[in-house]
Amino acid sequence: MAKQSNRDLAQTIVTLVGGKSNIISLVHCATRLRFKLKDESIAKTAELNKLDGVIQVVQSGGQYQVVIGSHVSEVFEPIIELTGLDNNDTVVSEKQGGNVLNKLVDIISGIFTPFLGALAGIGVLRGFLTLATVTQLLSVDSGTYKILLAASDGFMQFLPMAIAITAAKKFKADPFVSLAIASALVYPEITANATTGILNFFGLPIIMAPTGYMQTVIPIILFVWVQSYVENFAKKISPSFLKIIMVPLVTILIMVPLTFVAIGPLGTIFGTVLGKGYGAIFGFSPILAGLIMGGLWQVFVMFGMHWGLIPIALNNLTVNNFDTMTPMLLGAVIAQAGASLAVAIRTKNQKRKALAISGTLTAFFGITEPTVYGVTLPLKKPFIAACIGGAVGGAIIAGSGVKMFTGGLVSLLSIPGFISTIDGVESSVVMGIIGTIIAFIIAFILTLVLGFDLEKESESVSSEGDSKITVKSDSKKTMIQAPMTGKVIKLTDVEDDVFSSGALGKGAAIEPTSGELRAPISGVVTTVFPTGHAIGITSDDGIEILMHIGMDTVELNGEGFEIQIKENDKVQPGDLLVKVNLDLIEEKGYSTVTPIIITNTPEFIDVLDFDQNDVVSGEDLLTVIK
Repeated sequence: MAKQSNRDLAQTIVTLVGGKSNIISLVHCATRLRFKLKDESIAKTAELNKLDGVIQVVQSGGQYQVVIGSHVSEVFEPIIELTGLDNNDTVVSEKQGGNVLNKLVDIISGIFTPFLGALAGIGVLRGFLTLATVTQLLSVDSGTYKILLAASDGFMQFLPMAIAITAAKKFKADPFVSLAIASALVYPEITANATTGILNFFGLPIIMAPTGYMQTVIPIILFVWVQSYVENFAKKISPSFLKIIMVPLVTILIMVPLTFVAIGPLGTIFGTVLGKGYGAIFGFSPILAGLIMGGLWQVFVMFGMHWGLIPIALNNLTVNNFDTMTPMLLGAVIAQAGASLAVAIRTKNQKRKALAISGTLTAFFGITEPTVYGVTLPLKKPFIAACIGGAVGGAIIAGSGVKMFTGGLVSLLSIPGFISTIDGVESSVVMGIIGTIIAFIIAFILTLVLGFDLEKESESVSSEGDSKITVKSDSKKTMIQAPMTGKVIKLTDVEDDVFSSGALGKGAAIEPTSGELRAPISGVVTTVFPTGHAIGITSDDGIEILMHIGMDTVELNGEGFEIQIKENDKVQPGDLLVKVNLDLIEEKGYSTVTPIIITNTPEFIDVLDFDQNDVVSGEDLLTVIK
């Protein structure tokens, strides 16, 4: 099949996430489309995972993340055109819900994701500019240096402006009113008087840090959050014909003094406490901190937990003018490149070899999602090897006191940013390089030594139009039992294109005569739809099974289904999962045909069904050849 164009891929992604009506908002980072969906359950995750051009789908932190790779913007832009969305966010009202952690992750990612690319670019430029002055290629008094310094440092100085805009979009406030308030905070005369202590508002003292609100993070987020409520108040009290003037006027009049008098100092104190808290933890044992952060960083990224750490790194830069967290992460990033390169050398699968080479290069430049989801994580051992390498490298870097004096993406290009730009503050660039190299070597060697699961091989032999699969004599077979009693139907005969096309995987279907769905294998319950119409089980040996009771029965909203288990329950063959009122389903006009699908079919040589007309619950239904 020819590879889809970016526009075709964009159209397919929109369709599979449930269409425009299911999209609340969309942003993208270095490699991912980050959707906020109205209902994630209707998105066809299995089909998206198999889509050419999609590396992986990750559901984390309240976001539906579609990993595309470094060319994500080329897919993002057609989606914006096709859906009519824009970066101002929503097309439908966002549903409330989710735990506090998910909400926090969603807020932080929504605020920082839009400008991470710009932050990465200026961080690299600042690092190389520092390198140029240290090697005396440029004089700090030259016009060239001053212009490049403005290009690399200007964004960080006026970071509050960028945060004001993205935070306003996240909190659904007017971004230009937010910009007006932020402009007051960084107004040159205000900044110049920050340390004099002479500023007051009707006698109320104005307390600020010596640099004022330049480069600040937390005070800006706090004032925009409060602004969203003040704006709503202003809208209620303003006559409709004056809202265009009154709402901004009332909001600015309230928010600017309130921020200077209360919100700003509160945010500054919180930022200082956050910085000191991190400093205390790091100071307790830099080696232990590096070991933990370097070893678990990619795990944090997978679960979206890294978003909670990004404000800490930026806060460290604004408070101390340097950061000790970012350097210890470089080993974790480059270790993924080492493991990926070892996979490229060892694998005999040409497609995987090409993917591993590409993953090595992208990881060098700080983009690890294609490497992790496409290469190391599916093979398991290379991912573990990279985590070990990252832990050792992180411990060396953190224990050596390496500091980062610029912001941006963690990559090989970050190394010039380790050069100290502050008199009296030392940073061991050499140990930063050594720790990074050691992380790479450990991951590379461990992957070569430990290897990974043998390549799955299948050979199609054509003879007069017939084909067969040649299975090695040591291949293992796993039998999947029938979860229900009834008539066996070929999956291709199921009256639903998603199932019959095999898009979700191979399997079979049963038209049940008994209303009990039982476990077809020993394993763990990984998915229980609240409506009870679909259950997912992952077997002890990694086979992922989806059982979908009836066609379109999700529309019954649970009527006729009695769930007997919950997610993460351990089950044995024959354990009762769901009781089903088959008569009720048929009375409501729905089919009771129940597909049993192996959703990770591509991970196996084949999935075979038995040539049978009827089956009793507990009898063999499918054979999975490993």
